[in-house]
Amino acid sequence: MKSDNKIIIVEPSPMLSAGLAQYFDDIKQVAIVSQLDSLDRLEEKLASYNPDILVINPLLVAFDANETFQRLLRDFPNMVPVALVSSFIDKNILKQFKETIEMTDNKQKVVSKVFNLLSDNNVSQEKSENVELSNREIDVLVALAKGLTNKEISDQLFISVHTVITHRKNIIRKTGIKSVSGLTVYALLNNLVDESEIYK
Repeated sequence: MKSDNKIIIVEPSPMLSAGLAQYFDDIKQVAIVSQLDSLDRLEEKLASYNPDILVINPLLVAFDANETFQRLLRDFPNMVPVALVSSFIDKNILKQFKETIEMTDNKQKVVSKVFNLLSDNNVSQEKSENVELSNREIDVLVALAKGLTNKEISDQLFISVHTVITHRKNIIRKTGIKSVSGLTVYALLNNLVDESEIYK
């Protein structure tokens, strides 16, 4: 299944970059599409992948005399900048970022931060009180959030694949959310599924 949300990591330390990327190895809804160690090829990668989230060591931005980072934020307004903090960083530098990931954050905390950012981007306009999902639609939504296929949902709920597809269409119509990642975030925000359940 193709991941819906793309992340680029810019971090000089290969160990830190690889460790962060590994947190998302088993998360279907997110893909690490590029890992860079400097700002040199960042613009080229942004143009190629158009990522949803850019995770970057803020020290690279602090010494960015040409203000490349600021220009890239203007050129890619839908991209969410996240600071990967491994040492003390001036608060004025961190103001340029929507979120910070600390070196001490565990997997669940990092994934939770990323999903919250994606929810702000994808479903911030959705309000759960305005959406009336049937019990069966909720069952299908929870199964989708857990990464199950239509066939697997069909087997689990003892309904036909055609019925699963009908429920999916109804969920999309009622919530206005089309992507699986958006529906996963919706399920998380409405406490229909636990973060630990989205891992494979």
